[in-house]
Amino acid sequence: MKNTMNRTAIVLNEPELEFRYGQRACDPRDGLALFGPYDADLPSRPTTVNYLLLGTDEGIAKFQEWSQLIAQPCFDTPKGNQRLWAPYPGFSAAFCTSWMTDPVWSYEINRQKLSEASKHRDGYERAYKVVNLFLDGLRQSVDRDERIGVAICVVPDYVWKNCRPKSTVSNTQEEPISFRRIKQRKTGQLELFDDYEIEQYWMSTDFRRQLKARAMEFDVPIQIVRESTLRPTSEKKFGQRGLTPLSDRLWNMSTTIYYKCGGKPWRLVTAREGVCYIGIAFKRAEEDSRTACCAAQMFLDTGDGIVFLGKFGPWYSTADKQFHLDKVTARSLLEGVLSTYNEREGKPLTEIFLHSRSMIGTEEYEGYQEACPKNVSLTGIRVRLDDDKTRLFRLGEMPLMRGTFWKFRENSGFLWGSGFKPRLATYDGWELPIPLRIDVQHGENTPIERVAQDILSLTKLNYNACRLGDAEPVTVGFSDAVGEILISNPKVSKRKPNFKFYI
Repeated sequence: MKNTMNRTAIVLNEPELEFRYGQRACDPRDGLALFGPYDADLPSRPTTVNYLLLGTDEGIAKFQEWSQLIAQPCFDTPKGNQRLWAPYPGFSAAFCTSWMTDPVWSYEINRQKLSEASKHRDGYERAYKVVNLFLDGLRQSVDRDERIGVAICVVPDYVWKNCRPKSTVSNTQEEPISFRRIKQRKTGQLELFDDYEIEQYWMSTDFRRQLKARAMEFDVPIQIVRESTLRPTSEKKFGQRGLTPLSDRLWNMSTTIYYKCGGKPWRLVTAREGVCYIGIAFKRAEEDSRTACCAAQMFLDTGDGIVFLGKFGPWYSTADKQFHLDKVTARSLLEGVLSTYNEREGKPLTEIFLHSRSMIGTEEYEGYQEACPKNVSLTGIRVRLDDDKTRLFRLGEMPLMRGTFWKFRENSGFLWGSGFKPRLATYDGWELPIPLRIDVQHGENTPIERVAQDILSLTKLNYNACRLGDAEPVTVGFSDAVGEILISNPKVSKRKPNFKFYI
């Protein structure tokens, strides 16, 4: 058998980002500090950040102190490493937008009620009641007719610990809720002495994702902040959570708040006109079931994202542990996201790239092709972190460079989205970098090197942080979160298509 493996690896150029005045930079912190956001001179940009603040009395007080820090420059750079921990210039200097140190309105949540709600033995009840307390504040803000760009929810750390899918709570006043009993309650079976909300069993046990899903009816994006994140110093005392330097946290939070208020911090320089990237997300209904639901996330060169929910069906295969759509469902999914795009953008498309962690079968691709507009090329690509533990090493103390690409077949290769970053003069990770396995499975007209360069560019569209680049592209990096928000909360009907509601 002939050996077709290519033993040559190349290093792709670090994708550039565009900021104000058409200026370019690789690191978003450089571009924002030197030039300002991409949309600084556009009429659509937010001129002020109007935010609603929700939390306990202690959480509100902590964020009000933090709000003063966001408005000011910060030079918290450990060991003088300003490459890794870039100084923060202050919100107005970075985003050319006024930062209001006081919220439009504050809603104080009763600390005792929040603590009690987070301690129920039933995980569904815990998350549901905690979310209700925050939604009460959102509901009242709507009644007040306040103009709000983002709702900032300050959450005590015990809520973060107790209200997640695998959280357990020791509460001797309540009996544990068995899985069988939960299934009975989910079907609406009544119990003689217990009073409970049937709806809570159709919601995610992750309060964070349930809150984002249920808050969409108020048309306000949510920014969840743990109280411990608001610690002014990064010095860690015994029992405290470890934090990055203050300047890094200020960069991350101010960027995501600006984006959720409608701003566009930066856009990709490498993106081509008329090209869009669509990530296919899946979520199983139950761990022991083949039933799953699909969703699509569409991203444009401007950084705008659109999310569309598909159909439930037997998409999960226990044989290969992957998700596969039939032809009709694949067509419906792509038609839905393109229809949503046309309603909001309407600009002609020339190329569509599909990214999926699962293999895209022939029948599934044919369905996508039927939904694809005429004269628009369609490429189906499998993108996932490598499970076969393929690793590359180089001499010296640092790992190989970010952007390293190893093409081992004509339409397959490994791309390292993490690694040594020359701009930072270091590696900012903790473990050996894991590559992305890229396989162009359908529509093989685009060279694999161009596909890899596009995917590397998409690692820079995470507006939930202000980093040089992530390990995964945004098309697949957020697929689990989007799937959980959309699919684990099926009773939520008022869904928003904008990506800012999901991060």
